Amino acid sequence: MTTDVKSLIIHLATDHAGFEHKEIAKEWLLEAGYEVIDHGASEFNPEDDFPDFIRLAAKAIAEDSEENKAIIFGGSGQGEAMMANRFPKVRAAVYYGGSPEIVTLSREHNDANVLSLGARFISPSEMKEVIKLWLDTEFTNVFKYQCRNDKLDVIE
Repeated sequence: MTTDVKSLIIHLATDHAGFEHKEIAKEWLLEAGYEVIDHGASEFNPEDDFPDFIRLAAKAIAEDSEENKAIIFGGSGQGEAMMANRFPKVRAAVYYGGSPEIVTLSREHNDANVLSLGARFISPSEMKEVIKLWLDTEFTNVFKYQCRNDKLDVIE
């Protein structure tokens, strides 16, 4: 991975649907030298609810979106992204398969700071490829994209 791992903290969160993927990602990210904060679930529980864990990761990003990113997991990743996007300065993008350009554009154009992965639709190896791509892709900081992103942070 080419991202400066020393300055970046990766927050992880999931419910039961993404638990196995989160555990694999956590080990892999730690081996790569990232600081990882795991907001749970800490054990597989088919009765848990994703908002309990996702809100903790999203809150961390809302409080410091410069030095933090989050990777959140769920069955499809949709509900998890909806939860995360309720927090100011959080820009969660969903990936559950398909063209990797989805992930690239989420960083280049939208400066996504949360990646929501649909664990039921991607393999652990695809997950690793997508996470690496997401972490290695920089925001282009083109004026029109920055203006759009600034508007996302203003709630009227």
